[in-house]
Amino acid sequence: MADTSAAHRSQYPDRAPRTKRRSLRSYLAGGVMNLLALGGVVCIVLVIAAVLLNISLIMFKTGSMSPAIPAGSLAVVKEISADDIAIGDVVTVDRPGELPVTHRVIAVHPQRAGEALIEMKGDANPGPDPGMYRVEQVRKVLWSVPDLARAVVWLSNPYVLGSLTIGASALVLWAFWPRRDDDGQTSAEPEERP
Repeated sequence: MADTSAAHRSQYPDRAPRTKRRSLRSYLAGGVMNLLALGGVVCIVLVIAAVLLNISLIMFKTGSMSPAIPAGSLAVVKEISADDIAIGDVVTVDRPGELPVTHRVIAVHPQRAGEALIEMKGDANPGPDPGMYRVEQVRKVLWSVPDLARAVVWLSNPYVLGSLTIGASALVLWAFWPRRDDDGQTSAEPEERP
C-alpha cells in the first residue's frame, strides 16, 4: 500500500505536515479527568461490593462507645446471623419504634437456630444495657474512622451536593468543549481534503 501522506505532501508542497503539540494544561486536564474516572470506578465497585456483601455505614452520634469509637465516627458494618455473634463484638441492634443501638456484646445466650439473646454494654457506660436483645441478625462493626461522620453530614447538605453537581457538570462540559488548534481550526471539525 502506498504512503498516502507522502503523496499528499508531494501534491501540496506548500502545506507543512501538521504536528499536534500538547500543552501542560492539556496534560494536567487529562490527568485530572483520569483521576476522576478512576474515582468513579472505585465508587461503582464499592457500591456493588456493599450490596453483594451486605455492608453498610453507620454514624455514631453519642460517645457511649468511647474511647474505641468516639462520637462523630463513621463505621463500616456487615450484617451477620445471630449464630455468628461472639462476645466482644461491637454490633448494631435494630429496636422497633426506637433508634438502633450499637454496643459491645458481653453475653450471648443461643436460643433456637438463628436466634439469640444478647447482653450488651457501651464501653463508656457504667453498666450493661437494661434487658437483653432477642435477635436473628445484627450488623457487626468491621472498622470505624473517627470524625468522618461530620464530613458525611456536611457533604449531604443540599447546597454542598448542588455545588458539587454543578462543578462536575462544568468540568465535563469543559473537557468535551471543542478546542481550536494553533491555525484556528476547531479540533472537532474534520480536516479538509482536496
